[in-house]
Amino acid sequence: MPRRSPTGPDDADLAAVVDAIRRILHTLRSSARQAEARAGVTGAQLFVLQTLAEAPAASLNELAGRTLTHQSTVSVVVNRLVRRGLVLKRRAADDARRVELRLSPNGRALVRRSPQAAQGRLIDGLRALPRGEAGELARLLRRLTRTMGATHESASMFFEDGGGRG
Repeated sequence: MPRRSPTGPDDADLAAVVDAIRRILHTLRSSARQAEARAGVTGAQLFVLQTLAEAPAASLNELAGRTLTHQSTVSVVVNRLVRRGLVLKRRAADDARRVELRLSPNGRALVRRSPQAAQGRLIDGLRALPRGEAGELARLLRRLTRTMGATHESASMFFEDGGGRG
C-alpha cells in the first residue's frame, strides 16, 4: 500500500494528477502510432518535420530550441530524416561548422498529409499557461522527478528511443 503523509495531498488530488499524466501520455503515444501508420515516421520525427515546415532552421541548436529538446537528441532525429530524404542539410555559407536544415520536397509532401504531432499540441498548451503557472509546474515536476529518482533518466524526444525507422 502506498505511504501517505498526513500533510500531503489527498487521494482525489493525486488521482487527478495521475489521470492527467495518463491522458497526456496516451495522447502522445496515440499520436506516435498515427504518425507511424499514416506517415511512416516516428512521432518525434513528425514533430521535427512539422517544426521545419514552419521555417527552416539556421542550425541544429536553433532547431533544438524550437523543439525544446537537447541538441544531441534532435541531431539523431534529423540524421534519420536526412537518410530518408525528408530533410536537407547544408553547411552555412558564413560558417562551415554550422548546418542549415530545411525540408526536402518529399518532407514537405509528408507533412501535408500527416496529422499534427501531439508534441506540438503539448508545447502549445504549455505556452498558453500564464508565466507563473508554467514556472510552478516546472518546479513541481522537477521535484517529482527527484522524488522518483528519475533525474538521471534520458529526456529524449517522446517515443524516440533510438529505435524506429531510418
